Amino acid sequence: MVNKVSIERLSTGVEGFDKLLQGGIPRGFFVAVVGEPGTGKTIFSIHFIAEGIRVGDKNIYVTTEESKESIIKQAAMFGFDFEKAINEGKLVIIDALMGYRDDPWSLTDLDVESLVNKIIEAKKYLGYGRARLVIDSMSAFWLDKPAMARRYSYYVKRVLYRWDFTALLTSQYAVTTSLGFGFGIEHVADGIIRFRKGVVRGELRRYVIIEKMRQTEHSLRMHEIEIVNEKGMRVKAPTMYRKEDTVLPTSVAARMLAAELKKLLEISELGENEET
Repeated sequence: MVNKVSIERLSTGVEGFDKLLQGGIPRGFFVAVVGEPGTGKTIFSIHFIAEGIRVGDKNIYVTTEESKESIIKQAAMFGFDFEKAINEGKLVIIDALMGYRDDPWSLTDLDVESLVNKIIEAKKYLGYGRARLVIDSMSAFWLDKPAMARRYSYYVKRVLYRWDFTALLTSQYAVTTSLGFGFGIEHVADGIIRFRKGVVRGELRRYVIIEKMRQTEHSLRMHEIEIVNEKGMRVKAPTMYRKEDTVLPTSVAARMLAAELKKLLEISELGENEET
């Protein structure tokens, strides 16, 4: 008889979500949280960190597309006091957007090596123990180098894995195609949580599906979610919504994405030529 291996799991803090993946995300996993803008990736990440604060984990939130103040305000909307957690040494928010030179937890350059070094510095500051990490989003680090997405993602995971992080790495998807930009995170991730949105009978609705989670018998159904002020995110019932009902045909989407990547590469090469 083979004994089942016990797996420690971290709760996401989102009502109804943990039961979709056997109680939570396995400790030490690096999970890709992907989707278009406005689908709930940041709010999901805020819940994950808030739950970490509640249970006594060390917590680091890297924000690249919003300011530190914006993340604190969003958390407060759902009843999470991130300001207090920062003052009590339970949370570090690394601001990679504003680049304040007088803030020790600010990145002045979107450089992956600098990012990793700053995260390690924050972990040392917070001290020994189980840690949660959010990088929201990783896409910002390869906007001008889409071909480097996979290498950067692998580097982040390889180095930070040693520091007892369970991490959520968000990635933006193109509004026009619903396809990933760079395809880096999903190749190296231990899990993939995909958020989507659609208009049904004139009403905007949001959805989530777990596409991959190693060592986990996770749900294969898409579920509708709702986001409510003072409460946050909640998973509702499974849905019959299909992505195919609302997005462009695959062949059209692929051509549009190829054109976008070609344009970005041309811009990058132009910049390199100007430097030389």
